Amino acid sequence: MKKLPTWIDILLIPLINLAIALFLSALVVLYIGEDPMDALSIMIKGAIGSSYGWGYTLYYATNFIFTGLAVSVAFHAKMFNIGGEGQAALGGLGVALVCLMFPWPHWILALPVAIIGGAVFGAAWAAIPAYLQAKRGSHIVITTIMFNFMASALLVYLLVNVLKAPGSMAPETGRFIEGARLPTGHDMLGWFGIKFSKSPPVNISFLISLLFCFLIWFLIWRTKLGYEIRAFGHSESAAKYAGISPIKIIMVSMLISGALAGLMGINSVMGESERLVIDSVQGAGFIGIAVALMGRSHPFGVLLAAILFGILYQGGAELALWTSIPRELIVVIQALVILLTGALDNMIRMPIERLYFKMVRAGT
Repeated sequence: MKKLPTWIDILLIPLINLAIALFLSALVVLYIGEDPMDALSIMIKGAIGSSYGWGYTLYYATNFIFTGLAVSVAFHAKMFNIGGEGQAALGGLGVALVCLMFPWPHWILALPVAIIGGAVFGAAWAAIPAYLQAKRGSHIVITTIMFNFMASALLVYLLVNVLKAPGSMAPETGRFIEGARLPTGHDMLGWFGIKFSKSPPVNISFLISLLFCFLIWFLIWRTKLGYEIRAFGHSESAAKYAGISPIKIIMVSMLISGALAGLMGINSVMGESERLVIDSVQGAGFIGIAVALMGRSHPFGVLLAAILFGILYQGGAELALWTSIPRELIVVIQALVILLTGALDNMIRMPIERLYFKMVRAGT
């Protein structure tokens, strides 16, 4: 079976899906009584028209990169990990424990250990659904959804009864010490003499997320393990015939997936809140599903999709602030993107495939 070029699969088709989603959203804006072009202008200016906007856009994008990569790794093994929300929440717990337990003299020492803490806790929370799938045949979708609620309940209990700062009424830990606080975008660009707004929460975690985009690309397409994951995802029976263990692939791919979701805690807990609070994930685990779908489970596609959703998030906040359009419209746009890139993907893909291969035959 002939395949479309990567640029069509990863760039062109998602862009067409996005254009259709924006067009349908524009109709909703018209129905509300606002000008769609004005709304689009406010969104774009609010998201990327200033260093303040860019700071929030890249902060949101960092969360979505980690959760999008998490979903993508599971997708390659043909597993639908919907547990990114819970895995990211437990990853945040791991990050917070690392930051609170030691008197860190500098963030350079705290960061690598916090990365390990977030990854280990996220992977551990994914390990149980993975085991149930591999050994008991329990469906990964059902178990990971259940574990999202269990993670939420566990965090509420810990923050109310165990980790709450002494003398505080709020269910949150105390602030991390100075040595466990990450440099912000303002700090990092300041090293090079570039001015950047102080208030946005973007921090060095964004660079870490870019590093993991490369590492996951290398793992999936340049290693034996990555080949086994993709082979298992394409055909479990063929993978078994080739000597690939289904139990190994299910466990390893879900552990990697959970670890990636857990790494989101570096950005949201250590970088932005500088303490562990209830609902530090704020839906990013579910947005990661849309990011992975739109990015075709390719790290480069995930990066672009995460930035797009970061723009939608920050632009939507500005839209709700300056117009009568509710912020929930962004949820509508997200739902349309998911619908078009997931359930209705072939509606766009098949005509483009026919057109492309017709042009190729005509050229030869």
